[in-house]
Amino acid sequence: MAPVEDIFDRSAIRKDLWAAIEDAEDERAVRKATVAVLGAARDKGRDVIAEAFKNKPLEAHRVTHAYTWITDCLVTLTYEVARERLHRNPNPTEGERLAVMAVGGYGRGEMAPFSDVDLLFLTPYKVTAWAESVIESMLYIFWDLKLKIGHASRTVKDCIRLGAEDFTIRTAMLENRYLIGHRALARDLETKLWRDLFKGTESEFVEAKLEERDARHEKQGGQRYMVEPNVKEGKGGLRDLQSLYWITKYVYQIDNTERLVTMGVFRPEEYETFRQADQFLWTVRCHLHLIAGRAMEQLTFDMQVEVAAAMGFEDRGGRRGVEVFMQSYFRHATAVGDVTRILLTSLEADHTKEAPLIMRIFKRQPRVRKGFQVVHGRIAPENDKEFLADKMNILRIFEEGLRTGLLVHPDAMRLIKANLHLIDEEMRNNKDARKLFLDLLLKHGNPDRALRRMNELGVLSAFIPEFEPIVAMMQFNMYHHYTVDEHTIQCIWNLSEIEHEHLVEELPVASEILKEGVNRKVLYVALLLHDIGKGRDEDHSVLGAQIARKVAPRLGLSAKDSATVEWLVRHHLLMSDMAQKRDIADPRTVRDFAKAVQTKDRLDLLCVLTVCDIRGVGPDTWNNWKAALLRALYRQTRRALETGLEELNRENRGTEAKKLLREELADWDGKDIRAETQRHYPPYWQGLHVTAHVVFANLLKDLADDEIRIDLHPDEDRDATRACFALTDHPGIFSRLAGALALVGANVVDARTFTTKDGYVTAAFWIQDADGHPYEAARLPRLRDMIRKTLMGEVVAREAIKSKDKIKKRERAFKVPTSITFDNEGSEIYTIIEVDTRDRPALLYDLTRTLANQNIYIASAVIATYGEQVVDSFYVKDMFGLKMYAEGKQRSLENKLREAIAAGSERALT
Repeated sequence: MAPVEDIFDRSAIRKDLWAAIEDAEDERAVRKATVAVLGAARDKGRDVIAEAFKNKPLEAHRVTHAYTWITDCLVTLTYEVARERLHRNPNPTEGERLAVMAVGGYGRGEMAPFSDVDLLFLTPYKVTAWAESVIESMLYIFWDLKLKIGHASRTVKDCIRLGAEDFTIRTAMLENRYLIGHRALARDLETKLWRDLFKGTESEFVEAKLEERDARHEKQGGQRYMVEPNVKEGKGGLRDLQSLYWITKYVYQIDNTERLVTMGVFRPEEYETFRQADQFLWTVRCHLHLIAGRAMEQLTFDMQVEVAAAMGFEDRGGRRGVEVFMQSYFRHATAVGDVTRILLTSLEADHTKEAPLIMRIFKRQPRVRKGFQVVHGRIAPENDKEFLADKMNILRIFEEGLRTGLLVHPDAMRLIKANLHLIDEEMRNNKDARKLFLDLLLKHGNPDRALRRMNELGVLSAFIPEFEPIVAMMQFNMYHHYTVDEHTIQCIWNLSEIEHEHLVEELPVASEILKEGVNRKVLYVALLLHDIGKGRDEDHSVLGAQIARKVAPRLGLSAKDSATVEWLVRHHLLMSDMAQKRDIADPRTVRDFAKAVQTKDRLDLLCVLTVCDIRGVGPDTWNNWKAALLRALYRQTRRALETGLEELNRENRGTEAKKLLREELADWDGKDIRAETQRHYPPYWQGLHVTAHVVFANLLKDLADDEIRIDLHPDEDRDATRACFALTDHPGIFSRLAGALALVGANVVDARTFTTKDGYVTAAFWIQDADGHPYEAARLPRLRDMIRKTLMGEVVAREAIKSKDKIKKRERAFKVPTSITFDNEGSEIYTIIEVDTRDRPALLYDLTRTLANQNIYIASAVIATYGEQVVDSFYVKDMFGLKMYAEGKQRSLENKLREAIAAGSERALT
C-alpha cells in the first residue's frame, strides 16, 4: 500500500513518545502526552492509507493489513508506556506475568478503517493488582484515542472453560494472535485450546456456526438479493466468508485456505472464485467505512453511488455505474454461496457435518429414476461419466428433483457448474431438451425451486443465453426489491401459487381466470421473458419482444403461441399503466384498452401476468388499491369485449348511477331526490361509485355558502381512506385541498372534483398514511381538524408545508428525469397532462397550484407511485372549458410545471 515507515514508523514514534513523557509529572500527564503522540501518528498513517487506497482502489487486503499494523503499533507502544513508565515492575512474580493478545477479526489481521479492536489480557492466575493497573491505564489511553475496544481479562483456565460454554468466545479465541508481553503464556493458551477444547468438537462447532449463519440471514431478510445489503452480516457477505475461514481452521487446522486446493476440497477455479469474492467484499467494506467516516456495514442507496464511483464503476450501455457495481456485488455474493456449499459437502463426506434434516426424517428414500441415486437425502448421479455422456441429464436432474421433492446434491451442482459448456446450440434446439425445460415450468407445481437453482449454477443462462445479462442485475430505484432475475423467478412463483388455488381470497379474478383455463405454456414463457430486455438503452418492452420472437420458438412454442408471447412481453406494462395512470371511470380509457387487447384470451393472459409482475416486485408492492383498479379495468374491458364497445358511453352509466342513488335514498322526499339528480353534470355520475354519491347527497343537503363539510371514511377494499369535501366553488380549490392533505402527511392516490350546476364543488380524495395504509379511526378527528383549518385559511399551506417537504438523505441518490406529456386522445372531454418525475411530499400541491395559477380546471388526478418515481395524470380543461390543443399553450404550461418541480426539488434537498 505504502512503505511501512510512511504508515507508522514504530521506532521513530517510540523515540518521540519517550521524549514527550520524559518530564511528565503524574499519570494523567503521561497519558495526555501519549495520546497526543500516538493520536497524531495514527491520523497521519490513516491519511497515508486513504490516499494510497484512492490510487489503488481495489487493493483492500493491503488496506486491512495496513490498519492492523497501525493498531498493533498503538497497542504495543501503549503497553510499553503502561508497563515501563506508569507501573514499573522490574522483578515480576510468577503470577504477575501478562500477555496482550489480539482476537477475532483483529487477531486474524483483517481490519476495516473503523473496525472494533478486540483484546485479550491473558494472565496465569487471577489478575493481580499490578496487572489490573497496567490494563486499566492501557484502556484509558485507548478510550482517549477514541478506539472502539472490546476486551476481556482471563486466565488460560478461564479461556478453556468459557470457550466450552460459548461458541462466540470460542470463535474469537480461534483467531488469537500474540502482540506483546509474556510470550510463553500465549503459547500455553494456543496449545491448550487445541488439545483441551477444539480437538474432538469439530462437528458441534460446524453445526453451531451454521445455525448462527441461518439466524443471521433470517435477521437480515433471508435474501441474497436485498437491494440495500449488509456487506458484513447479509447473505453472501463477509461474515459468511469468515465462517468458512473459522470452519476450515477448526476442522483442518490450517491458516491458509489455499491449502484446501491441494487437499482436494476446492478445485483451483473454485478457490479463485472464493478469493475474488473475498477481495471484492473487503474492498466494498473499506470504501464504505471511509466514505461514511464510521463503521457502517449497510450498503444504503446513497452509499452505493459513492462506493461505485470510488471503485471506478462508470455509466455504460444505458446503465448507471452504480447498477453495474451492484450486479458485480450480487454475483460475488452468489459465489460465496457456491463455495460454502462445496466446503459443507466435503465436511458431510467426512461426517464432520450431520446429514440434512430431510434424510433423518424420511427413513425410506424416494425412488429415483435409473442413473440417479440418493446421497445424504439429496439426488445425485450414480456415475459422473455416464451422467455427462448424455447432456440432457443436466436438465433431467432438476426435473427429477421436482418430481421426488429432493434437493440436488452439492457434488452434482459442482459437476454441472464445471460442465456448462455441454449446453451448446445443438442442445438448445434439441426436442427432448425443450420438452424437459417446459416440463420444469409446467408439470410439477413449484418451478421456482428448479429455476432458482438453475440460475445460481448458470444453467438457465446457458440454456437461454439471452437471460445472462439480467442475472444479478440491480435496478437502482426504491421500487424494485429484487434483482431482475430474482424478480422473474418471484413472478413465476406467484403464478404457481395462484394456479394451486393458494390465493383465491386475495386474488379472486386471477384465480377464476386460471380455473376457467388459459394457455399455461404461453403464460409461463411470457413471464420468464417479460423483463429479458432490461439494462439496455432501448425500451425494455420493445427489446424484450424482439428477444421473445427468437426465444419462444426455440423453446418449442408454435408460431401462434410465440406471437402471443411476443405480444405479452411487448405490452406487459399496458394494463398496469392503464389501471394506475388513467381514470378508468372515463369510458375512453376502457375503450382504448379494449381496442389494444382485442380478445378475451389476451385480456385474461395479460391480467394474470400483470398481477404476478406487480406481486413479484417486492413484499409490500401489491395492495388492495392496485387490486381494485385492476379488477375494475378487467371487468369493464371483458364486458366491452363480450357485449360491444358501444356499451361504454356516459349516458348508460349516468342513467344506471341515478337509478342506484334513488334506491339508496328511498327515504328522501321526491323533490329533494329530483334536485340532487339534476344538479350534477354527466361526468359526476360516471366518476364515482354509488356509495360516494350517497355521501355527497348528504353533504350537499342544506349546505350554507360559507360552510365546509367533510366526510372521512376508511375504504378497506382499496387500502385507503376516502375523504369527501363539499363547499362553495372557487378557483384553485383542487390545489387548496391537495395542500391541506400534504400538511397532514397524507399520500393522495386518487382524486376527482366535480362542480355542480348551482355553484358548489364536490371533491373525493383517496388518501393513505405514510405506511401506505388507510388512516386509523383514532387519527381521523385530528386529520379532519387540520384539513378544516387549512381550508378556512387559518393555516397557510404554502408556508407551513416547507418544513415537511424534505427528501431523506439515503434517498437523495435517486435521479428521476422529468417528463411531461399532453394527451388529447385518451379522454373524450379532457386533456390528460401526465407528469412523470421525482416524488416528494408537496409535489401534488406544487403541480396543482401551478395549474390553478394558469386558470386550468382540474377534474381529476390519478397518482401512480413507483418508489421514488411518481406519475401524476391530470384530467383538465382550460378556462373556457375546452381541451388544450394549442402547442404554444402546452409549451408554456410545461415550462411553468418544470419550474415548480425544480424549485420544489431544490427546497426538498436543503
